[in-house]
Amino acid sequence: MRTDMEAAPALGLPLEEPDPPAGCDVCVSLVGQRAAATTTGDLSQVSDCNVEIRAHTDAHRRRP
Repeated sequence: MRTDMEAAPALGLPLEEPDPPAGCDVCVSLVGQRAAATTTGDLSQVSDCNVEIRAHTDAHRRRP
């Protein structure tokens, strides 16, 4: 029977906030939502916006 604790997980540095491509209304809207969430301290919403911006930016890159 183990009586010691497991080692703590190794975490990397948080990702930088993504820069959306110019001229995309969806990305501009997400940046606005992210700014509002930052102002209110809603870091979960900030993270959600960053995930959506990254995914949407990747979609821009995949278009022919």
